[in-house]
Amino acid sequence: MQKQYPIGVLKQEIIKIYNSINQEIFGIGIKSQKIELSGDKAYIFATHKRIPALKILDETHRSVTANVDALVMEANKKMLKEQIEKTLGLKVKLVLKDYDPITEFSGTVIVFEEEFVVA
Repeated sequence: MQKQYPIGVLKQEIIKIYNSINQEIFGIGIKSQKIELSGDKAYIFATHKRIPALKILDETHRSVTANVDALVMEANKKMLKEQIEKTLGLKVKLVLKDYDPITEFSGTVIVFEEEFVVA
């Protein structure tokens, strides 16, 4: 049985974890975010600040920066899963994430092992 949280607290805690991981990886937080919870899923939509060096390289070496983006997203997803499980005691089945470097917008779906138990 999963831990119980008020829905507002759960949203805030997931966003805190999401933002702290971005700060750890990029040295900066996210510009804006929105989170929705439904059943056994959390949906996070966020606007990021692109690392200036990658933004410059995107113009002439997109294949290289695309590989860097993919590797960073894999690390981000792994860290997000681990931190949610450790901090909130909620079992995560998988994390899906995509990022568009042009708009600096990302979408993340966290699928939990069980539906949320809301206090």
